[in-house]
Amino acid sequence: MKLFDVYPLYEVTPVFAKGIVVTDDKGQDYLDFYGGHAVISIGHSHPHYIKRLKDQLDQIGFYSNSIKNPLQEELAEKLGQLSGCPDYNLFMCNSGAEANENALKMASFQTGKSRVIAFTNSFHGRTSAAVAATDNPKINAPINQQQKVTFLSFEDTEAFKREIEKGDVCAVILEAIQGVGGLDEPSTQFYQTIARLCKEHEVTLIADEVQSGFGRSGKFFAFQHHGIQPDIISIAKGMGNGFPVAGILIHENIKASYGMLGTTFGGNHLACAATLAVLEVLENEGLLENASVLGKYFTEKAMTLPQVKRVKGHGLMLGLEFDFEVADLRKRLIFNQHMFTGGAKDKFVLRFLPALNVTQEHLDIFFKALKAELV
Repeated sequence: MKLFDVYPLYEVTPVFAKGIVVTDDKGQDYLDFYGGHAVISIGHSHPHYIKRLKDQLDQIGFYSNSIKNPLQEELAEKLGQLSGCPDYNLFMCNSGAEANENALKMASFQTGKSRVIAFTNSFHGRTSAAVAATDNPKINAPINQQQKVTFLSFEDTEAFKREIEKGDVCAVILEAIQGVGGLDEPSTQFYQTIARLCKEHEVTLIADEVQSGFGRSGKFFAFQHHGIQPDIISIAKGMGNGFPVAGILIHENIKASYGMLGTTFGGNHLACAATLAVLEVLENEGLLENASVLGKYFTEKAMTLPQVKRVKGHGLMLGLEFDFEVADLRKRLIFNQHMFTGGAKDKFVLRFLPALNVTQEHLDIFFKALKAELV
C-alpha cells in the first residue's frame, strides 16, 4: 500500500522541533516562520505543554462524551476569561472544518433557514457545508454544490444588503482575516454594517477564527479589532499547538438541545489538556502583547524593502505582498536560507505565521535572509 498522493511535498523530513526551530533527518535546522498553517502557537515542544499532556496521560487519555469531563468545564471557564467572551458556550470537536460545519448547522437550526452568504477568496474547510462556503472550485465537488451559498466581495455593502434582503439566509460566515486567501480583511465599517444587518434580519453571524484566533492577530480574536460581536465563533489550529482540537463558541442567546450536535473524539481529555496548556502559556508569557509588538516591528522592517508593496494582516498573522509571484522565493528560503514560510491563493503573497513567542532576533535573521534572496 502507498499513500494517496494529494500533497505536493517539499523534500524535507522533520524529526525534531523545539521553539521555532525544526530539525530534519540530516541534522539541518530550519527556522519555522509558518507553524504548520498557524497551528504552532506557543512553539514546538514547549515544556509546560509537554508536561500537561504527559500528566494527563498518566490519568486518563480518552473517554466519550457520554460521561462528565471536568476538564471541559475548566477549559470553558478559562477560555471565556482570557478571550473576553464569557457570554458564550463551548462545543468541542476536532478540526477547523468540523467547527465551521457545526457552526453552519447551528445557524440553520437556530433560524430555520438554509441560505449562506460567504465571501470571495474564503476558506472554511473541506467538509460538506464548509467546503461549499469556500471559494475554491478545485476542492468543491458536485455533491457539495447542492448547498445554497452566495459569494460576495468585501466592501460591497449594497450587494450584501440586497442579498440578505432576499430572505432565507441562515448565516453569514467570514474570516476576520482571510488566511489561505491572502490576508485580506474588510474595513471596520463593513464589519459593523454586516453585524447590524445580520441582527436586523435575524441572520446568524459566524466569525471563522480558525486561523486568526488564540492571539495570533495580537488580540485573542481578530474580530475584536473591529468592535463586533458574532453569534458563533469557530476555533481550531493554534488552540492545540499541534494536538487536533477545535470548537465553536455559541452565544448564550442560542439554546442547546440534547442530540443537536455530537462528536466521538471532540473534547477528549488530552485535547482539553493541550488547550489548557496553550491558554496558560499565552497568559503567563504575555504572548498576545508579543504578537502585537512584533507584528508592528515586522511591518516596519518589511516596508523598507522596495519589492514589498504592502503588509497585510495583524499581529503575527501577516502577508507580504510582493510585485512578483512568490513560489520560487518560498523554495529559495527553504533550501538556501533554511526557513519555512507559507504561500496563499494570492500568488503574490508570502504568509508569515510563526509561533507567538518568536523574538525580535528571529525576525532580524528572517529579514537578513529575505534580503539575500531578493538581491
